[in-house]
Parts: sequence; C-alpha cells; structure tokens
Amino acid sequence: MINGPAPERTAAELADAVATAEDPWRVVHRYGAYVLLAIGTVLIAATSDVIGMDRTQWWIAGSLIVTALALQVWWTLTEPAVPRPSAVSALFYWVRWAIGFVVALINPFFAFFAAVGYYDADRLLPRRQQKPGILASVIIVAGAQSGGLPPRGPLGWSVFGALIVANMAFVVITGHLQEKEQERARVQVRTIHELARTNAALQQALDENAALHAQLLLQAREAGVADERRRLAAEIHDTIAQGLTGIIAQLQVVAGAPTLAVAREHLDRASDLARHSLGEARRSVHNLAPAALADATLPEALKKTVADWGTRTGVRAEFTLTGTAQPLHEEIEATLLRITEEALSNAARHAHAGRLGVTLSFMAGEVTLDVRDDGRGFDPLTLPARTGSGGFGLDGMRARAERLAGDVTVESEPGGGTAISARVPLVPHDQ
Repeated sequence: MINGPAPERTAAELADAVATAEDPWRVVHRYGAYVLLAIGTVLIAATSDVIGMDRTQWWIAGSLIVTALALQVWWTLTEPAVPRPSAVSALFYWVRWAIGFVVALINPFFAFFAAVGYYDADRLLPRRQQKPGILASVIIVAGAQSGGLPPRGPLGWSVFGALIVANMAFVVITGHLQEKEQERARVQVRTIHELARTNAALQQALDENAALHAQLLLQAREAGVADERRRLAAEIHDTIAQGLTGIIAQLQVVAGAPTLAVAREHLDRASDLARHSLGEARRSVHNLAPAALADATLPEALKKTVADWGTRTGVRAEFTLTGTAQPLHEEIEATLLRITEEALSNAARHAHAGRLGVTLSFMAGEVTLDVRDDGRGFDPLTLPARTGSGGFGLDGMRARAERLAGDVTVESEPGGGTAISARVPLVPHDQ
C-alpha cells in the first residue's frame, strides 16, 4: 500500500533521473571549474619558489585568481536551467580563458584551470567558435606540458606543436564518445517520459478498478444478506444459490457495459469465482463460521492458531499485529483464518523451516496477511497449472481471496524460504 509521501518521492526520483539522463556531466559542469581552479591555485603556491615568482607576479596572479572565482560564482548563479550558447556565455568563456592564459604565462602549473574549456565549450560557445575555443584551451595546456609559454628554441616549439596535436586528438576522441553518450541519454530521457505516462495511465486504471471492486463487493453483500434474511428459515440452500446467482447476474451486466472494457478481464474472473462459490456454499452451509472465531477476535484466533501450530511442529512461530485492529465482516475474518491455516499446513508438510512468522496488518481500506518462513523454498514456476477448481494449497488460497476482490501473491526460491501475502478489502463488521 502506498502511503502519503511516496508519490512525492517518486516524482523527485523521476525528476532526478530525467535531469541525470539529459546531462550526465551536470555535476562536472557545475563544480568542475571550482575544483580545477583550486588545484591550479594550490600548485601555484607550491611551485612559486621553483618558478621564481616575484611580488608583482604574485599580485597579478592572485588578483586574476580571485577574479576567476568571482566570475565562476556569478555564472553558477545566473546560468539558465537549460544552458544554450549565447553572446553572454561566449564572453564568459573567453574572459575565463584569458585569465587562465595570463596566469599560466606567470606559472604554467595553472594550466589545470585552462582544461575546464575542454568539457564546456559546446555548452558556452556557438558552433563556429567551439573548435577555436577548444584549441585556445589546448594551447595553454600544451604550453604548460612543454615547459611554459612561450616555448624556447626550435626543440621547444616542436614539442609544443606535437603536444597541441596530441591534446586535440584526445579532445576529438573524447568529444566523439561524449556525443554517443549524449545520444544514449536522449533515448533514456524519452524512455523515462514514456514510462511516466504509462505508469500514470496504469495507476488511473488501477484506481478505477479498485473503486469498481469496492462497489461490486458492497452490492454483492447487500444482495446476499437480503436474500438470506428473507429465506433463511425454510430454504437456506436456495437462498444462498439465489444470492450468488444475483451476484453473477450483476457482474455480467456490468461486464457488458461499454465503458468498462478495461476491467472486462477482471469481471470475467469474478464471474467464474462466483459460480465456483455457488457449489462450495451448498457443501459448507452448516459451517458458516470457523469455530476459532466463535468466541475470539481475528487477531486472538490467529495468535492461538499460530501458537498451537508451533507447539505441534516444534517450529519457532510468532504472530504480529500491526495497525489498529477492528472487527471485520465475518466472511473477511473467516477467509483470512482459512488462508492462514492452509499456509501453515503447507509449511508443515513442505517447508522444513526453523522459524515462521505471521503478520496481520490493518491499513486504510485494506487488510493484509503475510506468512513467511525460512524453509527450503521452491520455484513457483514449477507448480502445476491452475485447474480452476479451487480447493487446496495455493489455488485454494487465491480462490478464497479473489472471491472477496482480493489476491494472494507468493514469493519463493529454492533455499530462500517462502513468503505468502494475502490482501483483501477492509470491510467492517457492521457493513
């Protein structure tokens, strides 16, 4: 069951996934310049004695570093949510490059900061300026790699030129890979949006189906109780048969309505289950309520049932109640008790468990029953196909729950224990 804050968390996670898919490098784009500026500043401070920086050079470099930091903070605060190249972004790029170039002339180790132009030229510069912008950043980096700008002597210029070619090749290759990554990101964004629309449509269908189930359940109760009270004394068998026949007729009418095509499959299944319950009612009419519920509430009956089962089998068994318990419609209570008994019986025969837990949970509009053990488990896919006749085992549990517009799910794997969860509507005792 989804609680209140869950949709908000889901929306936030979806927005974060979309943002990440649209710009996988967004963290680098936002904070990378600060990191490179910090590295360059630290390296200048660490190598100033080696480079031989005088006081004037320190003042120039320090002033430009502070200016670069202020400029980067300004851009971070004013950058559009979806950045596109503009005259302002291009001016920002070239002013930042000029600062890096001047400081790198004083101390080549500041070239670390110039590398920021490698990964945001496409975001800040118009297409015609992107390659020149990257080349300008490469010149600073290659100059530092070759020993500082300007190069000294023919050998220095040769090394400088080779480093420019190597750096440009690196940028071109990584740019090509980044384009492929961005294309995959665009596909992922489209997929996320499509999934969001599909989930919204599915949730709407589930909400409509839940409301329909609640309405059908209420109508079924009213029709069945009215027939039973009128004819209980003389013709109880026929009374139950007429009540169930009336339920089938109502479901068939609703299933034939053109506006409920989405729910037709569920309504057809409800009709099949109702026909099955008609035959079952004739055989069990003298045992309408389990004996365990005659003088006890449902939680008390389940607690005693679990304790007795644990005593008989020697398995450590515990019962847990969550939520605020309240009296339920007698058919709901009987169904949950019978499902528990069947699950315990299956565990005793097949699970070989050392520990078992039964949890009854009261939630808004719903009651759930969970039976979990740490036994040897099984592969649910290897179970025989359902015959539709109901009766025993997992099929019997599902049939009982589905007759009340509920369901039963089974999770298990070999060596991993088994978890059976039954979910039914919360119908109070007085309805």
